[in-house]
Amino acid sequence: MQITMKQRTYTYLLALLAFVATLAGCTRMEEIVFDHELPKFELRDDAILLELIVPQGTQPDEKLYIVGDFNGGQEAAMQSGKWQLEKAPDTNDKWGIYLFPGDFVPGKSLADGFYFVSEEHGAERTLKDEEVLHKLDAKTGNRYDLTSYRWVSYFIVPEEPEEIVHDGYVIYVINNTGWESTALYAWGNDLPELFGGWPGVVSTETETKEGQTYIYYDTGKDNKGLTYNLIFNPNGGEGNQLPDFEITLDRDYYLELTEDGVVELNALEPQIKHDGFAIFIDDQTTWGAMALYGWFDGEPELFGGWPGMATPTGQQTIDGVIYNYYDTGEANIGKSSNLILNNNNGGKQYDVTQLTMNRHYYFRATDDGAEELEAPQ
Repeated sequence: MQITMKQRTYTYLLALLAFVATLAGCTRMEEIVFDHELPKFELRDDAILLELIVPQGTQPDEKLYIVGDFNGGQEAAMQSGKWQLEKAPDTNDKWGIYLFPGDFVPGKSLADGFYFVSEEHGAERTLKDEEVLHKLDAKTGNRYDLTSYRWVSYFIVPEEPEEIVHDGYVIYVINNTGWESTALYAWGNDLPELFGGWPGVVSTETETKEGQTYIYYDTGKDNKGLTYNLIFNPNGGEGNQLPDFEITLDRDYYLELTEDGVVELNALEPQIKHDGFAIFIDDQTTWGAMALYGWFDGEPELFGGWPGMATPTGQQTIDGVIYNYYDTGEANIGKSSNLILNNNNGGKQYDVTQLTMNRHYYFRATDDGAEELEAPQ
């Protein structure tokens, strides 16, 4: 039987339609429903159920409230637990509340508008930081799903604390003397009194560093390098002055005052996370360049081939001493190495020591050799 062109066209069209239908069936995807989008609270015939997907970052112990004309406004609503939402038991992302129309302000309903408030983070906002007002013609026995995208705190940029500019080195003080007023007097041989005549100056200026608040005294940039004796006293009131405490103005000082005297504290430096243990070098050489080379029989060179590591991992100030530090790497913990300091292959070098990388090491390096130091407390 001869097949006409019209029959061929019809056959091709049927095949194409079948292929498109098959392709559509293969590419059709099931709609994804996340767990927190599912109902989480049981319906009640006598209550309106609201289920709220809360903004990302809402903590499970926060207090969230529904607020509107129907319950007297924000101030009144946040005074009563009846308007507080409950977190769903199996997710932090959905919260719910049962509302009983008999509790509403007479003549008011959810159709008059309402919004949600976090006691910690403020009222809800849209993604554009606009105020939100939901409206529902709600009836008892029904569930209503709502989504809140942001709390107002999301859009509040915290103010940066004003940077304190100091004049010279600083004396930071924690005052535990118990005196009503504490003055600081400072004298030096053949030097003007640093803070004026006796009993000195009372500071009310404070600064918080690493979570600790100090009273501070600026010593003046023109006095750098001078040596003074500090006398803390009860500002002419009752009590004995503390023993003299000598300082040289070549660094900041952190002091604690007690009834018995003055105790110097370690300077609070930012915490640095090291890769394995570190080798700290107080560089007192005149070389102008320094490299650290490490070798041991059967082990790879610690800091690469000669002359070793010419640029330290970083710099850290500890108890007023500036160290260059070289991280040895977590993979090398427990291994041994012979250290050689050199002026970056400039012709000067010496052996430092053989060490095992089971702790931090501290050295003071001079042109003639390196002295191991006690680890700072």
